Parts: sequence; structure tokens; C-alpha cells
Amino acid sequence: MRYIQLLAFIMLGTVVMAQSNTAGLEKLIRQVENSLTPNIIYGDTIPNLNLQERMKATGIQGLSIAVIKDYKIHWAKGYGMADVAENRPVTNDTRFQAASISKSLNSMGQLKLVQQGKVDGEADINQSLKSWKFPYDSITGNKKVTLYQLLSHTAGLDIHGFPGYKRTDTLPTIVQILNGEKPANTKKVKSLFAAGTKFKYSGGGTTVSQLLLQDVTGEDYARFMEREVLKHLGMTNSSYMQPPKDTANLATGYYGNGQPVKAKYHVYPEQAAAGLWTTPTDLAKYIIECQWAIEGKSAKVLNRDMMQKRMTPYIDSNAALGVFIEKRGDIKWFNHNGGNEAFLCTSYGSLEGGHGVVIMINGENFSVISELLNSVARVYNWQGFFKPEFRKKVIPPADTLKAMVGNYKVFTDTITLKLCDEGLCIQQNGEPVNGYACIFSDNITFSMAEVPNAGFKVLFNEAGKVIALELKQAGMTMKLPRIE
Repeated sequence: MRYIQLLAFIMLGTVVMAQSNTAGLEKLIRQVENSLTPNIIYGDTIPNLNLQERMKATGIQGLSIAVIKDYKIHWAKGYGMADVAENRPVTNDTRFQAASISKSLNSMGQLKLVQQGKVDGEADINQSLKSWKFPYDSITGNKKVTLYQLLSHTAGLDIHGFPGYKRTDTLPTIVQILNGEKPANTKKVKSLFAAGTKFKYSGGGTTVSQLLLQDVTGEDYARFMEREVLKHLGMTNSSYMQPPKDTANLATGYYGNGQPVKAKYHVYPEQAAAGLWTTPTDLAKYIIECQWAIEGKSAKVLNRDMMQKRMTPYIDSNAALGVFIEKRGDIKWFNHNGGNEAFLCTSYGSLEGGHGVVIMINGENFSVISELLNSVARVYNWQGFFKPEFRKKVIPPADTLKAMVGNYKVFTDTITLKLCDEGLCIQQNGEPVNGYACIFSDNITFSMAEVPNAGFKVLFNEAGKVIALELKQAGMTMKLPRIE
């Protein structure tokens, strides 16, 4: 949670469409721009928020979107600034960091090797790895790690994500990253539990697959992915090169305090997990190819059988091979979100009907992405996609709020509750400076508009004293003890 200060903002009027620039389509785009809606609604009326106003309110400098309809890019548009200091606006050619969406395209390359018979997706990965071997131990037992498990996050490995490196840092090799050796800034990749038993998101596991691809092909990862995947998908404005070679149209990342990332962005040698630079338009091309391949009408990278396997949950009920499967209403969607240092994004494609959307920002507040996604779903009438949660809003008594004031521990961070004009505000490690307003649905349960998927409940001891907060987020429940 960070406070975001607005530095500059402009709206671009240029739009790329798959059809002529008709008044009807312009009207539809304006509807999307004026129908932003949060997932959690306090009260009983669905708000219609304006994109420009929401970007100003959250301090998002730049945003880019591409919408898919009937297996075509219906329109694409850029908003705001790619780089404030350079006065460079976002266009449809502005590249953003795809972050973890990189994993989706990585799976296309990995499964192409399987399709070609060069890798067995269900065999021990050490049969394909040459320059490094996975360190099996007593935790893994007799369970061997496979490529399919790496792609579906069911290999039981650790290292959720990567912080990236400053452009002036010495970059580690992939082997150094996997071993946790300097100059790597993360610990070694190891087993947390036996492979093939349950889901555990692991960017570390994806990085193992990156080395596997290089060992099998004997080729640089970025060059292979460009020739065998990106080029075939028509993604001519995309690259896994790290650090990026062509920097002319790259967006600069911006922190919550409004300051740019030092040297504009971080570098990710963990290319398969987080290293793709791309645009919503290019990612839309990837989504459309997946949709056509599922129906057996295209096979630019993967054939129908392999694409259908890729879209089938593997061990976990939602995690497939490089994508997550969500059922909304009667339609299934394949999705992946992404988050790097000061870059966030989302991608959705329907498994039938040819619908989809990609949204990318050079900032840290995901709420605008979520609200804009809901707007697209509403305007395009995606049945069952947008299901708002309505909550009542209450104001607890003053003495109840005062009793909650204090510090609470979550891992190595400190959560602070303090009194403010809104009643009670929350901070994480002192940020944002003024805090986020706590929105109560009863006297002890609250959330925040800025982080709607995080719900808090105040816990008391037998004497009625506040002793902890209960946090529910991303399917997990954690107890945050009060710091006396």
C-alpha cells in the first residue's frame, strides 16, 4: 500500500480499431471510459466512474488497453504518460513490462518443445537439464519434478516472485539465481513439499523451465522465444531481451510516492517468469491465437490438442499450463495477471466466443485495472463476468475505533491503525502518509477501497481487549498480533 501522487496526466485521442472509426464505436469506447466499477460496492447502487478521474485519483501515470471482440482486436488505446520527465505520452506502441504474464508466453515455447518431441512434459526435468540439476532431497521423496508441474505451479517449489535488478547492477546467471548465489538477490530454488501434490505459485519453478529450454535447444532464451513464439504470433513489438535492446518506446515505472523507478525500470534476468516487454495489442494477438487454436482453426505455435491440454487445469482446479482458468457465469476464461517493480497488468481471454481484454499500467495501484476490467465486461455484456459484492457501510462508535488504534505485525512489516478524518485509517510501514480509510461493514470488520480483496477483522481477548487483526486475502487467513 503506497500513496500515489499525481505528477502529470493527459488523455490520448488516437485509437486503433479493427474496423472503420465509426461514431458507434467511439460511443462504445466512451462508455467503457465512463463505466468503471469496483468489485466491492458500499450501498446498493453500482457507480459509473470515469477513467481519467480514477487515474488522477490513484496517480496512475500511464495506461494502455486492447479489447477483443469476435476473435479480433476491436480497439486499442493509450492514456496518460509513458514518461513524465520526457513528456512522452502512452501510445499503442508503448511497451510495458508484462511481469508474470511472461509465464503465459513462456508456456507456449515450452509446450512447443513437447509438441516437437524434444521434451517429455511428464518426465523428470533432470533428464533435460544439462548445465544444472534440480537438487532432490528428503522433502521431495520419490516424487520427481516435471515440466508440466513447473508450468502449473504444482512442483512444490518456493520463490514466489523476483524483485528485479537496477540497471547498474551486475546480473546473475540463471544457475546463480537457481542456487541463490551472488549476485542473485533471491534465495535458492528448493522444494517446500512433494511435487504433484498441490498448488504453490513459484516464479522459481518457471525459472527452472527457462534453463531447461536453453539446455534442450542450446540457444539463448530470448532469441528462441522471438523466433519460435513471438514472431509466429505477430508480436513484433515484444521481446524477452533483458536488459532490453530497443529502449525508445519503453514505459517508465512510477512508485506510489510519484517518483520514477531509478533508471526508469528494473531488469529481470528471470525472463520466463517476468522478463517480457510488450503491449496490450501484442498480447491480444496471443490471446486470439489461443482462441483459434482451441477450436482447431489455427496452429501458429501449438496445435489444437496441445492448446487444449494447455488450457486444462493440472492437479489444481484452476491452474493450467501457464494460465489460470476461471468460470464466470457459463463461460470459462484463461487469465494471467502481472506485477513487477512499478508495473501491473491483466489479461483475459474467453475459451469460446472470441472475447478478451488486456490492460497494462506503469504504476502500483491495481484498483484502476480491476475497475476498467469490470467496465469492459459491463459494456460488452459479458454475461456472468462482473459480479459485484454489495456491502453495507457502518460507522463504529468513537470508543470502539480508539480501542483499535495501534501497531500490528505481519511477517516483517508493521500495520498501523490510527484515527483520521474518515474515522480510522490504515498504514503499512508508515505508508501512505495519511493512511487508507478503513471502510467498516460492521463494528469490527473493515476493508479498503484501494485494496478491495483484503478484509480485516478485529480480534479480542476474554477481557475485551484488542489483541490482533485477522487478515483474509488471496485465499489465505493470517493473524496479525498487536505490538504492545
